[in-house]
Amino acid sequence: MEEDIRTILSTARIVAVVGLSDKPDRPSHRVAAYLQQHGYKIIPVNPNVTEVLGEKAYATLREIPAAVDVVDIFRKSADVPPIVDEAIRIGAKAVWMQEGVVNAEAARKARAAGLAVVMDRCILKEHQKHGDGHR
Repeated sequence: MEEDIRTILSTARIVAVVGLSDKPDRPSHRVAAYLQQHGYKIIPVNPNVTEVLGEKAYATLREIPAAVDVVDIFRKSADVPPIVDEAIRIGAKAVWMQEGVVNAEAARKARAAGLAVVMDRCILKEHQKHGDGHR
């Protein structure tokens, strides 16, 4: 997983954040703001908001009109399988399940489809630990 983390952080440009909240005190908001400040384009995916951090929000991954490098998941572990199915469908390169989010079956499915997978890790903490290799 460490090699996947380094590769994702150094090559990704566009991160779709599933479950991104518009409330600044929520972990998803803090992590997305951090990524944005470090040069990543974030795309909010949340059917309950229209915009977060100055970016248009989408209800589902399928609605995003651009290519997505990483699908960063801030949802319950049980909610992950359909998100992974969408990530595969849209051609994402990686699925990142945040701390506390674990779904081994969805991870296997994503890997079988050729996606890199990170589970139960915070992308902000990993970026701080590994750096991003090119920015």
